[in-house]
Amino acid sequence: MARHAAHTSRPREKHPTWSEPPPSATTNFFGANGVKVRNGAVWVSNIDRGTILRTLLTGKGTAGRPQIKASGLDSVDDFAFTGRGDQLLAALNIPSKVVLITPGGPARTVLDENDGLRNTTSVAVAVDKDTVYVNSGALTTGGDANLLTAHLGRR
Repeated sequence: MARHAAHTSRPREKHPTWSEPPPSATTNFFGANGVKVRNGAVWVSNIDRGTILRTLLTGKGTAGRPQIKASGLDSVDDFAFTGRGDQLLAALNIPSKVVLITPGGPARTVLDENDGLRNTTSVAVAVDKDTVYVNSGALTTGGDANLLTAHLGRR
């Protein structure tokens, strides 16, 4: 079997680190996980810290100071915006839940194991802003992985 190596004529560039520890660093397991870009900011979930951070982009493409926009989210893996401002849905891996987070309010469970979730790993809101897709990895439960479809009920 032939082996191929990728070559470039440019020397390897060092890219700047946006956020040194904390608030996006790992503490035990994964650290920063889900990433979204929205309205001039980068949003990041941190599975270890149970937080979702928002970091504004400056005019030069550098990072502003990270802000904690949600906390207390047990093993938050991924998230998606619902289309209503900064309201979002967050996939919580270990408790197998999806929670709705509205700025200024507490996180509210909207889907859980009773709906078929097992180790929830990701969530996406469709272009129609009503259909939600939730992936369950079932890594630690040993159950069947699945893709759940739900609706936000805006119709």
